[in-house]
Amino acid sequence: MKHALINKEYHEALKDGRILGVKCAACGTVTTPPKMVCPKCAGADLAVATLEGTGKVRTFTTVYVAAEGRESEVPYVIVIVELDEGPWIMGNLDGIDPKAASMDLIGRAVTMKEARLFPGDAYSAGEGARPVFVLA
Repeated sequence: MKHALINKEYHEALKDGRILGVKCAACGTVTTPPKMVCPKCAGADLAVATLEGTGKVRTFTTVYVAAEGRESEVPYVIVIVELDEGPWIMGNLDGIDPKAASMDLIGRAVTMKEARLFPGDAYSAGEGARPVFVLA
């Protein structure tokens, strides 16, 4: 079943607290955010998949200088999470003091609790959504 998951669908699902991806019929690779072809085998037969939103922190950074329009949020922690289904995704990490974030976060289990909307800036196409994770 060939289906192109467009970015608008992806962001609308995030706003509803769901992470969508695509699963390759040829090799089974799951990808999020959506791509037009499988990054592993270049297959174009992709089906939409709803991901659980659970995984492990692979890396993180604490942001002290925010992007335009997000100055009131600093400091905050951005994590790269390897989801249980395989793809890596960027999101915010809540529930910890950003100033106390340490290497102990690497490998910790997380779950998505919600999505956070952020305003567009002079360089984007408008409002976007990002998953927000908490330690499991």
